[in-house]
Parts: sequence; C-alpha cells; structure tokens
Amino acid sequence: MMEQILDRENLAQAWKRVKANKGAPGIDGMTVDAFPAFCREHWERISQALMKGTYRPASVRRVWLPKPDGTMRPLGVPTVLDRLIQQAMAQVLGRLFEGDFSAHSYGFRPGRSAHQAVAELELCWKARRRYAVDCDLKSFFDTVNHDHLMEALRKKVKCPRTLGLIRRYLTAGVVLPDGTRDATLQGVPQGGPLSPLLANIVLDPLDKELEARGHRFARYADDFIVMVKSARAAQRVMASLIRFCEGRLKLVVNRAKSQAAPLQSCAFLGYQVGKRGKLMWTFEAVHRFKQRVRDITRRNRGHRVQDVIGELRRYVIGWLNYFKLSHTYTVVLELDRWLRRRVRLYYWKQWKQPRTRRRNLISLGIAPDRVKLASRSRKGYWRMSQNSIVRTALNNHWLNEQGVPDIRVTWINVALAALAPSGSLPAGCLAGARLTTGQVPASDRNRRIRTRMSGGVGPVAGLSQSRGPDSLPLLSRASDPRHSPIPS
Repeated sequence: MMEQILDRENLAQAWKRVKANKGAPGIDGMTVDAFPAFCREHWERISQALMKGTYRPASVRRVWLPKPDGTMRPLGVPTVLDRLIQQAMAQVLGRLFEGDFSAHSYGFRPGRSAHQAVAELELCWKARRRYAVDCDLKSFFDTVNHDHLMEALRKKVKCPRTLGLIRRYLTAGVVLPDGTRDATLQGVPQGGPLSPLLANIVLDPLDKELEARGHRFARYADDFIVMVKSARAAQRVMASLIRFCEGRLKLVVNRAKSQAAPLQSCAFLGYQVGKRGKLMWTFEAVHRFKQRVRDITRRNRGHRVQDVIGELRRYVIGWLNYFKLSHTYTVVLELDRWLRRRVRLYYWKQWKQPRTRRRNLISLGIAPDRVKLASRSRKGYWRMSQNSIVRTALNNHWLNEQGVPDIRVTWINVALAALAPSGSLPAGCLAGARLTTGQVPASDRNRRIRTRMSGGVGPVAGLSQSRGPDSLPLLSRASDPRHSPIPS
C-alpha cells in the first residue's frame, strides 16, 4: 500500500489539494509557497524513510478557534509536508473503505454533502417519524481510542508500514502556543487531511448498528441524528445509543446536550424542521450570521467602505449557498431589511461630522432645507439608520449600486436549483426565472398594492418594528414562535 501512497500521480493529486487549501504553517514555519523548493531538495530522503517505515512525523501546532457556544475548539496544524503525506494516505485509504461506509453517512465523502444529510429530516417527517434522538459526542476528536481505531484499520489495511505511520501520526503530540509539547495518548487531531476519514472509520460500526435495527438516521462526521415514530421509541433508542457509544466505541456521550425529543425541537447542521415539516434555519444560525455581519461592519476596523462591502458580499453569498434549503422566505425578507439597515448604520457612522453628513446627503439628492435637522441629530446610529431622510438618500437602489448584497434576490437564485425541482419553493417567491438585483416578483407588487388600499394593514406594512440593533421580529404572525429562528 505504501507504493500506492507514494505513486507519482497520487502525490500530484494530493499536492493539488494541499496547495488549494493553503492553510497556516506548522511548527517548522514553512508555508505552502515555500514547500516546492524544500521538496525538490529533500523528497528522495523522505520517500526512502517512508518506504522503510522510519519516517517520524512532526508534532502539530495547537491553535484554538471559538465555537458557537462560546467554548474553544482545539485544532492541530500539521506541517505542509505532513499534510501532503496525510492527503496522499487519505486518498488511498478512502478508496479502500468507501465501499463499506453506510449510505446514511454524508460527511467528508465523495459525492455527498451536508445538504443531503439535512434533506433526511424532511424525508423522515413525511414518513411520520416525528421524534428524534440527538446524541452529542463530547470532544469526539479528542477522545478517540487509539487501540480501537487501529483495530478497525487492521481489518482492511494489511500494510504494516502504513499502519505504523498512522499510529505515529496519532501519537506525534502537539506543541502549545507557549512552546511546550504535550503527548497525545488519545484522540485524532483536528486539522489534518486524514482526520475526517479516521472519524468515519471509528463511527462506521455505529452506522451499521443503526442500520441493523432498521432506524432512519443521518450522520455528518460526529454529528448524527436518529428519527423514530414515538416518544417511547426515542427514549429507548437514546439509552441503547449511550450504551453502544460508551461501551463498544469507547467514546463519551455528553448527556447534558443529548436529547430524545420531538423532531421540531432538534437542530441538525444549522437546520431544524418547522411545524409543517419544512426545513428552516435555527435561531443559532441566524444569530451567528448577524454577529458576523456586525463584526464585518464595525466602524473601528479602519477599512474602506468598498472593502467592507466586498467582504460582506462574499460572506453573505457563502452563507446563503449553505443555508439555501430553508423554506422561510419571510425570514429572508427580514434579514434583507436588517442587513440594509446595518449598512446604512455603517455609512452614518462613517459620516461622523455634521458637515460631512450634510455634504453627502445633498450629493445624494436630499434637499438642503431637509438636511440640516438630520445632519445635526443626536439620535443613536441605529435609530438614524431608519430615519426617513437617511433611507431616502441611502435607498435600496443606491445600496445595490455600491455592491451591497441583496439577500432576497441571492437566496431566491440559489434556492431555485435546490427547491424548485421538487416544487417546494416557498410561496411569494419568483419560481419561474432567476432574479437580478432590483427586480420585484409580481406577488410582492400585488401585496404592496393591497397593503396601500387597506390603509397600511397587511403582510408587509403591518409588521412589528425593530426596537434596536439586536431586535429582529417575526414577519408572519401565523408562524409558531417556539420554532422560529428569529427572536421576538
């Protein structure tokens, strides 16, 4: 097997992946750009050591990334050389194990994605599986039992050099930010190309056990959910899962975060099921989106407005590409309004002096006699972002010309491919063609006409108003606030 790993074509493919991912340097400080010169000089010696089974991986560099719940996630950054070797190993081992993996495993596998895993929630709801077991594995990557993992690998891998190299990667240790080195007696360091495959190998017996019992489930790496038909069945499956994970797999189940509950109250990969069985964003997903937008639009960053808008646009498009499966069109409209108001707030902060505000408002077409009161206002930034004069000057059309992302249009365009083929695009959207910025669906225009004719009471004009920058009210009063991702 080591010959397959060191095959020239396999290494070229591995290097292509490592180079595309870039990544930070390891403990040796070598960057991806500097690696080719190093490789030309030292690769012959390295390949000989790999063939003889004497190669010693470097320790990984420990970095900490914040998690949504406020805790820190430990990551291990291997050197560029070790990333190349791990990627080459992952490609060969992946082909060996891929055929045995469960059809319900969606994480880090070719041709599979998180969207396919999330779609299982809707399918199970339609199959009347309305209860779920959400089992949380505590610090999964840090608690993997090395002996258990190596035993699972030996069932398919017969090359002692490959097995020995994997064992050395597992026990290479980590270098902490203060320079001290810690041994790794258990766990698989997150951050290496080989870690996701090893995680799937460790959890594959769990997939097989759930399949043997006839359960419907979806797993993405260490995040999995089991759907059943009754509350009693959910409690029974929960107890058996804890016994299996802690007894057979030698993992630790976080009982405080695990639950057997109605499917609607369980979150999976940033989604949850609404009261009608449709996918929607979780409160936490929307909260993280808003927090990231606030971070991007902080005035004290010292960036040009166009640079901020460019960063904001890239983030919004990427976020919507992942969260395109949601059916909550009304929430999309609210986020669109909130984002534009946040950008207006940023502009107003930039125009800090009254004379600057006066000059810019006049240049944007506001009459001089109307400018004085707004430019000298002592009202807060968030309140002024909703001021009629500021909204007229920084109107949606002008913001679109500056490159501010249109959440509604972007979401409709990315959702068309995901939802329209199944006929499940939410009502109120334009399902027949792609939109460009500034276009308004006929349904929206008709709704506005009806609203004006009804004296301002309707699905748009009758909305509750935000009370501050952290307030994002519901659009639809008919929706159930218990399952809404938007705070009231």
